[in-house]
Amino acid sequence: LLRFTELEKLLEMEPAIRDFIQEAADVERKGLMVEREAVPEAVPDELRRMFEEDPSFEAAFYRLTPGRQRGYLIHCGQPKQSETRIRRIEKYIDRIFEGIGLHDR
Repeated sequence: LLRFTELEKLLEMEPAIRDFIQEAADVERKGLMVEREAVPEAVPDELRRMFEEDPSFEAAFYRLTPGRQRGYLIHCGQPKQSETRIRRIEKYIDRIFEGIGLHDR
């Protein structure tokens, strides 16, 4: 991010800015990509227990798209108290069986 408040500073850095833009264009032209390591969301213990109790629930959860799974994992794993995590999971069981994401209508 480049911010300038004075024209003189912009003119002073013009060669470096041009080099930066040229380098970015070269990277784009070559199609280079930065490989990011996927960091999966942690599965709350309460959800793991529910999976053990009901394998069909686990199957339904893993049929969801990765983005929908992540949404539920984040939402249900946020609370500090176990009771709250359990309530959140129970609230969405029907939606998970239906293949509906957390924010889907």
